[in-house]
Amino acid sequence: MLDTLTEAINKIIIGQSNIVQQLLVALLSGGHVIIEGVPGTGKTLLVKVLSRLIAADFRRIQLTPDILPSDILGTNIFDLNSRSFSLKKGPIFTEILLADEINRTPPKTQSALLEAMEEQQITLDGETIALPPLFWVVATQNSLEFEGTYPLPEAQLDRFLFKLVIDYPETAAEKQMLQNSQAGFKAKRVDLEKLQPIATVEDIIAWREQVQQVQVEENILDYLLALIERTRKHPDLALGASPRSAVSWLQAAKAYSWLSERDYVTPDDIKAVALPLLRHRLILQPEAQLDGVEIDNAIASILQQVAVPR
Repeated sequence: MLDTLTEAINKIIIGQSNIVQQLLVALLSGGHVIIEGVPGTGKTLLVKVLSRLIAADFRRIQLTPDILPSDILGTNIFDLNSRSFSLKKGPIFTEILLADEINRTPPKTQSALLEAMEEQQITLDGETIALPPLFWVVATQNSLEFEGTYPLPEAQLDRFLFKLVIDYPETAAEKQMLQNSQAGFKAKRVDLEKLQPIATVEDIIAWREQVQQVQVEENILDYLLALIERTRKHPDLALGASPRSAVSWLQAAKAYSWLSERDYVTPDDIKAVALPLLRHRLILQPEAQLDGVEIDNAIASILQQVAVPR
């Protein structure tokens, strides 16, 4: 079923099979995702297609500078007839939430997502309200336009399991997109509603439980900890990986292993999820930035410096 799901997504999101795989790893890990890329590369469409194929409740928020926390969480409204307050739920009460252009909304609104992402609940007027079991946030941001934006602070970035970077597709993939458009496919609601669900929310939750059963040997834990420690001592890095990063890294590696139809984690599983897991958590030294060092290169060097267990 999972192979069928992946294949169905790749038929619509052309040329981004690696991104699709990483998104599924995050979904099975229960970790939130931030997707970065230039406009028009299919970031929003990818999440819409996935939510449709797993029959999940889906909401999208187009974040702008004038969006308030209550626009996301909801608010209590006084009913004159009943003489009582009733909750008008915001879009956060869903299973898959797409927060489009998250860096265009002010910090006060960004922080409204913090409790929901970490605790799977919100607090409104002193009342704690649980969110659905699947609750999963995918945020997008533009990689080029920084005017009028509010970069996410490290505390909030650390709440995201992965940062996925979508680049331009290869020529062959882009040609296939044109052929699909010529054949009549358009990324509109009517066409997406024609997609038949392949899995259910219950399937995803059951798969998450199976991911938890993946075995991890002690030498793999030691290898992971050595990588984490190396991020904190690397000369090009001003900020290394947090303890939360280590827990998230292990969980993502287990999901990657399960997707590879194995019930145990290997060093290659740890390496496979390193880039999307670390690139938004590490901060380069100013000197390294001036030298043109990129964060992905620093992560690659860390993976080379730590010995792989046998």
